[in-house]
Amino acid sequence: MPKLSPIPAFVRIAFACLIVAAAVNFRAYAVEPIGGAFSLTAHTGKRISDKDLLGRPYAVFFGFTHCPDICPTALFDLSRILEELGPDGDRITPLFVTVDPARDTLEVLGDYVSSFDPRIVALRGSDEETAAVARAFRATYRKVELGDGEYNVDHTAVVYLMDRNGHFFDTVDYRTPLDQQTARFRAVIGAR
Repeated sequence: MPKLSPIPAFVRIAFACLIVAAAVNFRAYAVEPIGGAFSLTAHTGKRISDKDLLGRPYAVFFGFTHCPDICPTALFDLSRILEELGPDGDRITPLFVTVDPARDTLEVLGDYVSSFDPRIVALRGSDEETAAVARAFRATYRKVELGDGEYNVDHTAVVYLMDRNGHFFDTVDYRTPLDQQTARFRAVIGAR
């Protein structure tokens, strides 16, 4: 009877160890879901929570009213998407969450979103509420001092699409062609 080489056994053991290590690491680095509980104040003064949105999909964009380019572009595109959706545009709730509650009062937010589709709801919270909702969506933002008391806010610039059950569906980058963005909105509206 020929003697078996110890290398194949060693290779099998090493491979098994790699599989176990990968499984442990996968669990250790499992990613928390995007989205979660929140309660913020709309530009109309009404308090809105994630529970109020159950039963219909919604879109979330984080930004601020003093944003020089990304926010107005994204909200203009969102307005165009809602128009392109026709009657289906009424089946999704678009949210604009400010990451600059110090400057973005309810009045400022109301004036700002009046330049876009009237279905867009601007939301604000305290500094703590803003940080919590951003954390829930894994959005980031940070104040960047410009001098003379002025500042800008760097922030995540995607639209988060949430399904009618409040579960994460997809993100839409504002630089994606408008027809592809519209298709993602149609998909979340039609998702069960």
